[in-house]
Amino acid sequence: MAMLAFTLMGSGWVEFYFKLRVFSRIKRAAISIMPISILFLIWDAYAIKRGHWFFDRNQILGIYGPFNIPLEEYLFFIIVPLAAIFTLEAVVNVKPHWRKSELDQ
Repeated sequence: MAMLAFTLMGSGWVEFYFKLRVFSRIKRAAISIMPISILFLIWDAYAIKRGHWFFDRNQILGIYGPFNIPLEEYLFFIIVPLAAIFTLEAVVNVKPHWRKSELDQ
C-alpha cells in the first residue's frame, strides 16, 4: 500500500498543479483503464488458482476481493494507469505541441 500511495502522490500532484481535470473526466479515464485491468485481473485469478502466482501475506493488508485477489492488486490496476495518465497529461500541458491535433490525423 505504501508503494501505491507513493505512486499516487508522486504523480497525482500534477492533477492539481496543472489543473488537468483528469478526475473531472473520470469516465474517460475509466474507459481507458478498465478493459486492460479486467484482462490482467482475469490473468491474475487464473495464475493464483493454478498456483503460478501468489502474494506474500506479510506484504499485503489481508483484504481479498473476488477470485482471491488482494485489495492491493485491484488498486494497482487503477493507480498505476492513473499515474501514467497524470504524467502524460502534465507533459502535453507543458508541451502542447506534443499533442497530436485531430486535424493532423
